Amino acid sequence: MSGRKRFFVREIDYPDVSEVVLDGEEFIHAKTVQRVEEGTEIILLDGSGKEYSAIVAKIFKHSLIAHITGAEDGWREPSAEIYLLCGALKGDKTELVVQKATELGAGRIGVFSSEYCSAFINSNKIERLNKVAREAAKQCMRSRAPEVVYFDKFADALNSAKDYKNKLFACEFAKQSQTDIIGINGSAALAVGSEGGFSEKEFALSQELGFSGITLGKRILRAETAAVALTALVSYALGELK
Repeated sequence: MSGRKRFFVREIDYPDVSEVVLDGEEFIHAKTVQRVEEGTEIILLDGSGKEYSAIVAKIFKHSLIAHITGAEDGWREPSAEIYLLCGALKGDKTELVVQKATELGAGRIGVFSSEYCSAFINSNKIERLNKVAREAAKQCMRSRAPEVVYFDKFADALNSAKDYKNKLFACEFAKQSQTDIIGINGSAALAVGSEGGFSEKEFALSQELGFSGITLGKRILRAETAAVALTALVSYALGELK
């Protein structure tokens, strides 16, 4: 990552308030990893889409104070609304999907449990996934990090995408795609299963809720590969990789 170091903070009320406290994990990262010092120029992000230029004014034991010198809209945020729904994966594979989806422009990420899912998700893991999203957003110079949420009911995950124009359901037993990905426009929600894939019942439910079955070719992809590949294809179709 080049340029000034970037850190997420709570909501910024600039220009009414020009001094911001950086603490918690972001402060630890700033002090021990990025080695910021008093006088270092940094970028502060509050998830609003704005980027705040700031100078480190004072460093304490557990926090620092930064003085904001200006603000501008971040220009690397995606114009397209992309929502990735991914089945919970074993090990650190879900983290990989969150990282890559963030880099590819996903604005929302939902992790769900399904019939053939065998991975365990708890609040600590969701907190960890949100941290991965923030780190990925900083690395690729985004101004926002997608929120990662968890659905323990598969139907709730699908219903959370009801307002998206395009709803794509990657299914390994679909004989052909019901929608041409390259021809889509507008917002898009993408559903990809866990290592065990989807059941016929889950596919039928997705159809009832307006999802189009999508095939990703004649080879069976690993779940994490399918999630990243579909996000990249949709991102390209919506103009984000051009």
